[in-house]
Amino acid sequence: MATTLWQGFQNFIWAESFWLPPGADWSIIKRNETVYYPAAGDLWIPFPMAIGLFIARLVWERFIALPIGRRHKLREHPPRPAEPNEELEKTFKKNHKVLPNADGLRDLSKRLDLSPRQIERWWRRRRAQSKPSEIQRFKETSWRFLFYLLSFWLGVYVLWDKPWFWDTKECWFNYPTQQVSSDVWWYYMLEMAFYWSLVLSLFMDTKRKDFGEMIVHHIATLTLMAMSWAANMVRVGTLVLCVHDAVDYILEFAKLAKYCKYNRFCDGLFIVFTIVWFITRLLIYPFRILRSTLFEATDVLGMAPIYYAYNGLLCVLQVLHVIWFCMILRMAYYYVVKGQVEKDGRSDTEDESDSGEDRVVPAATNGVIDSHVNNRKAKANHK
Repeated sequence: MATTLWQGFQNFIWAESFWLPPGADWSIIKRNETVYYPAAGDLWIPFPMAIGLFIARLVWERFIALPIGRRHKLREHPPRPAEPNEELEKTFKKNHKVLPNADGLRDLSKRLDLSPRQIERWWRRRRAQSKPSEIQRFKETSWRFLFYLLSFWLGVYVLWDKPWFWDTKECWFNYPTQQVSSDVWWYYMLEMAFYWSLVLSLFMDTKRKDFGEMIVHHIATLTLMAMSWAANMVRVGTLVLCVHDAVDYILEFAKLAKYCKYNRFCDGLFIVFTIVWFITRLLIYPFRILRSTLFEATDVLGMAPIYYAYNGLLCVLQVLHVIWFCMILRMAYYYVVKGQVEKDGRSDTEDESDSGEDRVVPAATNGVIDSHVNNRKAKANHK
């Protein structure tokens, strides 16, 4: 009975009518001695690789990133903690993102016999004490920069001689009987392993305010990769990975420059980051990759239910690209035109440092721009 139920469950999960184009079945992509096709059973392989990457990260941070950070005199200890105050702690826990308004500050000032300035200073220190030190953020960012840099150029190297890199229709010709070469296999497995290592590191690093969003983002990315691998949509999956990796290492590099106080270099990197984001995520991604998955796939193969699920996730990703690019442009406008960054709940005081560390969240760029704004203000005051 249990065997029958399990078999029925597997048949439901791996229904050919959902995963494969009309008329295809799993038997046509069964491996043998001469051909290699992706299979769902391969999805366990990234787990031990992810552990290996995490160990490599610890070695990198300890023996390479830490000495570099110390050479640039980055702070190794978090800011001085706020003095214990039960009343202020209660108020802080109610809404730690926003400083009390003027009326709230006056009320607290009367009850605690503290000046509004003292309360503001306590609030800043209380918010800052839960954040990682400057050198810790430098170490984490340097590891992501290293991997994104290597993964992007590895992707270019692997895909350069592949026909679908230049003609997206090649993603669908002879589908699903498309063999996976060893270089593509390693590229895909390493990318998936890295995302699993990011999930692991989220629970071991200092917990950030966007912890929940990061979990959702990484799981959504891994779901897309697992779906594309199980259904042998690896060709288009490699294009999605390469396009996204093209911009991530530039952002991480800009953040490293910010930590090391190379402000002019950081300015230039932010400009490059914005241009590359626009080209890759607002031009190449929608007009080549999405167009291929939405229209070329159905023209060549016909429609299958997997396309709805896969394209739905890819379209959601494109909506996020547009929203994030608008945020980038808004912050750039405030910096270039007005000389200040539009404040959000993350940077309402000069003592706070950026805490957003994510591969595609432009909120992380706020800290990059903010450092430039403070530098410009200092120069203006000096004059």
